[in-house]
Amino acid sequence: MLDPDEVSRLCYERFQQLPRRGKPEPGREWTLLAAVLQVTRKENPDSVEKEVVSMGTGTKCIGQTAMSPNGDVLNDSHAEVIARRGCIRYLIQQLHEAVSGRSSSVFCPSDQRGKWKLRPGVSFVFFTSHTPCGDASIIPMKDEQSQPCPPVTPVQVSHEGGGGRKRKADEPSEDQNPKMSRLDLKETEQVDRRDTEASESWADSTETSVETSDVVPQVPDVHRTGAKCVPGVPADPLQPGPGYHSTGVLRVKPGRGEPTLSLSCSDKLARWGVLGFQGALLSHYLQEALYFTAVVVGRCPYSPEVMLRALVTRCSQVSDLPAGFSVRPPVLLQSSLEFPFSQAQTELHRRDGQGRISPCGAAISWCNVPDQPLDVTANGYKHGVTRKVLGTPKARSLLCKLELFRSFLSLVSATDPSALRTIKNCSTRDQSKEK
Repeated sequence: MLDPDEVSRLCYERFQQLPRRGKPEPGREWTLLAAVLQVTRKENPDSVEKEVVSMGTGTKCIGQTAMSPNGDVLNDSHAEVIARRGCIRYLIQQLHEAVSGRSSSVFCPSDQRGKWKLRPGVSFVFFTSHTPCGDASIIPMKDEQSQPCPPVTPVQVSHEGGGGRKRKADEPSEDQNPKMSRLDLKETEQVDRRDTEASESWADSTETSVETSDVVPQVPDVHRTGAKCVPGVPADPLQPGPGYHSTGVLRVKPGRGEPTLSLSCSDKLARWGVLGFQGALLSHYLQEALYFTAVVVGRCPYSPEVMLRALVTRCSQVSDLPAGFSVRPPVLLQSSLEFPFSQAQTELHRRDGQGRISPCGAAISWCNVPDQPLDVTANGYKHGVTRKVLGTPKARSLLCKLELFRSFLSLVSATDPSALRTIKNCSTRDQSKEK
């Protein structure tokens, strides 16, 4: 039986071991954490090894005009996406070991020449410190003090005279970290995981909840998500209380002014439960897609029913999948341990004079590979790059599409030519079956 507290503890400990670069400023900045753990069961049933093989932090993604057709910009820097892309780097490295005749702790040859499968007893678990953005975050409210988003209430509390006017979401923060990337944010605008106004409104509401609890009745409500419905699906009704959002629909991540083209993390996790998390390139090498056996969420507002709807039920009726693919719903678990750099913990430990709480602008990726395991980014590029090196390899994240493709080409170069012919022939046959 998987212990969710053990999973979260391993992830938090691995985060503490990372260098300081890219981490939030304690008491002033918050972020979200996600990770992939490799679970290896030995011949002895009581012997189980758990190892964090990929980890990511981040709360932002770039707007659609900042995206690059060359694949040299990291579009989505939410922690869940960073962790999964880092895991792909790890899998490419493990396949490189396998095709080169060296031992891989993950893969062994399958019955089909040129194809590989997981070693017996090996599986992968996904961890996220907070419920994924999008559908999984539309959950019933239970404790106002723990809300990550503002409550939907018919009464608006006035804060005039309580420390100055409220800063708008698209205005620059006076407390913005000067050590962040020197790129012009107007050209590569960051997109907050949740609207800034939502975070500020939540912070204000927690400060005044005691004062207003006697006059504002508690009504059934749901947490809001900043992710917007994609065109063509039922739009949010925006009704008070539980009727504010549509549920079970695809959403894109929110932007400040400029829209994004990045699907919510709830949608991406649901997709990985059907198509696997290995991606299209590695599918050429694998006999079967790779699926997470469990998804563990850290301590935060959480609903098992909503997580089931967002990650499993929506895709449970998918059929007619190609060989090697199937609907593989993960086990859904929650830990009682909270991430020390969560928004709530950061607010709790803020000291006077530190300024307004804000999401950390950097995204950290770490994965268990021998060459450049750490990758810190901001604005879709390597953290701290100057405008002069944009468009060059020095500016590229190791997780962007172009760099992952380069790693894949290195894997292809190390593969025996006869095995490559087998892989190509199998791919051609699969494509002809789909037509």
